[in-house]
Amino acid sequence: MPPTLASLVHHSALKLTVRAGADRLDVPVRWAHASELTDPVPYMEGGELLLITALKLDAENPEAMRRYVRRLVGAGVVGLGFAVGVNYEDIPEALVDAAAEEDLPLLAVPRRTPFLAISKAVSAAIAADQYRAVTAGFAAQRELTKQALTGGPDGLLTALASQVNGWAALYDASGAVVATAPEWAGRRAARLTADVERLRERPAPASSVVGGPEHEDRVELHTLGTGRRPRAALAVGTAEALGTAERYAVHSAIALLTLTTERSRALHEAEQRVGAAVLRMLLAGEPDHARAVAGDLYGELLDAPFRVIVAEAASVSAARVVDSGARVALPTTSAALLVAASEANGDPLAALTEVVESAAARAGEAVLVVPEGEGETARVVVLAADGGASVAACAEYAAALEAARAGAAPERPGADEDELVVGLSAPAGPIAAAAAYKQAEQAVSVARRRGRVCVEHEQLAAGSVLPLLADDAVKAFADGLLRALHEHDATGRGDLVASLRAWLSRHGQWDAAAADLGVHRHTLRYRMRRVEEILGRSLDDADVRMELWLALKATSAE
Repeated sequence: MPPTLASLVHHSALKLTVRAGADRLDVPVRWAHASELTDPVPYMEGGELLLITALKLDAENPEAMRRYVRRLVGAGVVGLGFAVGVNYEDIPEALVDAAAEEDLPLLAVPRRTPFLAISKAVSAAIAADQYRAVTAGFAAQRELTKQALTGGPDGLLTALASQVNGWAALYDASGAVVATAPEWAGRRAARLTADVERLRERPAPASSVVGGPEHEDRVELHTLGTGRRPRAALAVGTAEALGTAERYAVHSAIALLTLTTERSRALHEAEQRVGAAVLRMLLAGEPDHARAVAGDLYGELLDAPFRVIVAEAASVSAARVVDSGARVALPTTSAALLVAASEANGDPLAALTEVVESAAARAGEAVLVVPEGEGETARVVVLAADGGASVAACAEYAAALEAARAGAAPERPGADEDELVVGLSAPAGPIAAAAAYKQAEQAVSVARRRGRVCVEHEQLAAGSVLPLLADDAVKAFADGLLRALHEHDATGRGDLVASLRAWLSRHGQWDAAAADLGVHRHTLRYRMRRVEEILGRSLDDADVRMELWLALKATSAE
């Protein structure tokens, strides 16, 4: 505790006596200062014990003393020490009355007690208090370090909450609560998510104080990490402002959590390299080797059905306007996901990675994330448990972006701006990983053509294949395949294209197809022989019939 007027009065060597303001002696003293100015207020900072001999004061003038004492109280002076037996044999009654009116502690300083002795006593007490605070701070640092090494972030938060006599919470990069201590602080921490997100918008390192009627206590927020973009945040809630020892504890916790975060980042990069090796083995058809390399790190992911997610950054100019049907009512968490995306240094792949990994961390599930390529060819491949939090977070994030695009103007500017396209495979196991990877790539291709954020392989399998024929390459193939028939029909020598369409639609049934065309079946047989002659291909071949049917559908969709 810092020195107080009471501790000075009880100091046996000073012999101070109280003449007014006895009920306010518990006020801390920041310093003891001697001044004979008639108005020392310009040189006061607040918290001082002012020492005077009244050399230049009209100490017996009641009105002058009222003005003098009122000025001192307004400046934050906590006490007045009057040297008796120097200029006045006793403290004038005018000064005593004025101090009593303002409830300002007035101490009589005997002649044998020099002001220097009082200053030394205050200075020594302040130094002792600071020493105790520093000692307590180092002890707290040792305890926090011990807990960080043995109990991880949870143990560190528990120790910090105890040190500050309050609570502490840790947030991940997306602003979600990762851990709290004590447990009852979870609800309070969750209410600060918006404040944490605002803090992350500021250059790191950043901090802020949250308080007010809507909060039960005073909360300090601090960003964690050494980079420009914070990787986490710490909240510390207390009933009042932190003291010196508590401040040491908080700063130690910030340093230790930053080290833990950066260490986790290095470990994460190492895990990513292991994950890349596991993925390569799975795609090469070596599931047993992949399991051996995965070990405990990704082993549980390979023991249950998983999804392969492929994500790429697509140019806006290559994407079509999103269907108005993509407008959906989003859960409140989607707003936070969109914030995370917009803040990820303009990198949509980094935003998606952050969303997926944060969801996996909160759910305690394994997720394998492998970046591939650089620049325009960059993509991210994810293996995540089917039905798990990572896949759900990916879908929710995609839905949020989908709705944002649907709400934008139809002609969106910024052709160089990157947007995200995501493809999800069907559930698969290690043996079928390569097939799942292909499914995800196909889904990405379809998402890019349709101007969608995310397409799942099940949507392709369950829906019609006809929308896929809208691709320019497919149309070019169809035009080339049917060009000779169209040229024949243009001469007026028959209607081979319509006849081929009718015959294929009736699965080669001559009578039914001829009836649809209104011609004799022998006429239709002749036309089909002409089709074979012109194309140089046999209609008895199922592959030929399929290609011709798809070509007809592709050209009719124009």
